[in-house]
Amino acid sequence: MYDLLIKNGLVVDGTGANPVEANIGIQDGVIVYVGDIDSAAKNTIDAKGLIVTPGFVDIHTHYDGQVTWCRELTPSSNHGVTTAVMGNCGVGFAPCRPNDKERLISLMEGVEDIPHPVLAEGLPWDWETFPEYLDSLSEHQYDIDFAAQIPHGPLRVYIMGDRGANRETATASDIEKMAELTTEAIEAGALGFSTSRTLNHQTSEGQPTPTLTAEIDEMVGIANGVGAAGSGVMQVVTDFKGSDSEFEILRQMVKQSGRPLSVSVAQHHRVTDGWRKILETIEDANNEGIELKAQVCGRPVGVLFGLELTNNPFSAHAHYQAIESLPLEEKLIKLRDPSIRKQLLEEEPQLETNPFMRQVHSRYHDMYVLADEPDYEPSPMNSIAALAEKQGVHPLEFCLEILTQDDGKNMIYYTFLNYGEGSLEPAKEMMEHPNTILGLGDGGAHCGSICDGSFTTHMLTHWVRDRSRGEKLSLPWVIKAHCQDTAHAVGLNDRGIIATGYKADINVIDLKNMKLHKPEVHYDLPAGGRRLMQYADGYVATIVSGEIIYRNGEATGARPGRLVRGSQLAPNEESLQ
Repeated sequence: MYDLLIKNGLVVDGTGANPVEANIGIQDGVIVYVGDIDSAAKNTIDAKGLIVTPGFVDIHTHYDGQVTWCRELTPSSNHGVTTAVMGNCGVGFAPCRPNDKERLISLMEGVEDIPHPVLAEGLPWDWETFPEYLDSLSEHQYDIDFAAQIPHGPLRVYIMGDRGANRETATASDIEKMAELTTEAIEAGALGFSTSRTLNHQTSEGQPTPTLTAEIDEMVGIANGVGAAGSGVMQVVTDFKGSDSEFEILRQMVKQSGRPLSVSVAQHHRVTDGWRKILETIEDANNEGIELKAQVCGRPVGVLFGLELTNNPFSAHAHYQAIESLPLEEKLIKLRDPSIRKQLLEEEPQLETNPFMRQVHSRYHDMYVLADEPDYEPSPMNSIAALAEKQGVHPLEFCLEILTQDDGKNMIYYTFLNYGEGSLEPAKEMMEHPNTILGLGDGGAHCGSICDGSFTTHMLTHWVRDRSRGEKLSLPWVIKAHCQDTAHAVGLNDRGIIATGYKADINVIDLKNMKLHKPEVHYDLPAGGRRLMQYADGYVATIVSGEIIYRNGEATGARPGRLVRGSQLAPNEESLQ
């Protein structure tokens, strides 16, 4: 007798093979049968008319803080993700000496938009070293599985102190110690190492991330620490700055360590074809045997603007700054006052010291009203700039009108990256490149500005079913990309496929009726902190290790999820050759 039987479903097994109708028998958290036998089971799901897929493996999240105070890794687990990889972009909370806690909180607050009070109240800090951090997480049970990477920022500060935070050059001794701790972390269960080399990542005080200017000796030295562990991956975010020196660092990290590396790539609005050169260089590296991949995503990197959110088009206006801390209801009263509206619209924003808002005020053509059922490939004809021109008003006046509707809960969608030509055709080309993997959802981060953790659902609703502005993607391709490919890319070879012997992480999906809802603001973080949440219809069941954690979008309360320590072997290694 099986613990769980899923019968009559159209199985999309994650390998890219055509769907087939089959039954799936699960015992002790493992798939033990896939075929046409209808055996007895303690629990049965009739999936007639539904598709059955492996659980999604999201390799780019930031739940490093949330896993310490919450046992549900939402919003990712709301969107079919059954394994999340955190510790990306070189930020996290271990290793950490007691006097560096505030420094790491400031870095996470600035880079990932997680408010200081949330982290200050929520983090238990019952660790110092990275292995102790993993031990702390291992004591708890969660809705889904997750894996951690050791982040460069905390590692550098732990070894170098103020010198590390101030981006001084690491000595040979510093590098040796960082490499040793990296090896120790991976041997204790870290999935890999991550770092950031982008000016977009700053502390809450506006200082660059400690790892921004780390030199090649440091980067290669730490990579060798990964190599010394005999397993593990590396993840990098960088600006690429138009020179080959950055690629040389990445190449040498992989070449010297023998470990795979992925780097974030998206279309920039100013250099709309820059990603092509990046992918060409990555392809050249792979042709030389250097295992280098780009993490890409299938929708814009979208910043949300709203009266309850971190930013909106008036954030640099003095009159708005004077009222932005008011409760929403009081703020609305002020913004609906004709005299205040007039002052606000006539006022010059303070853009000299705020490069992000300076960019915002030049890109109204990249902003869109977010509908109740969001359109993540909106037509430029429906941009804020275009709609304002039709109405004969300034885009800022149009923004103010939108933001003060719907009780102040309306949002504006700003396509910050990956939409430089007003189309997702470049994103499609990126996704289909042989040296890319799907990532960049950032679940658990950007609590008041970005809600892209739902991109797994978007790949199904938009790319498989609904897209009208270009070619779609096939269902088997999308499932393989989000399951086997992502799992394999980070060494989690025991999941991502529906086959005998694999981990029973599964989604039962009503694709015909799947719907992605508009993000909404919740105040459920520690200290009453705010975060963006997004829900979807269509997930009939999400299963982790054979236990149903969601039924029709509602949590069952099951907690089969655990910290995954390190890379995992496939049940049959030859099946991945």
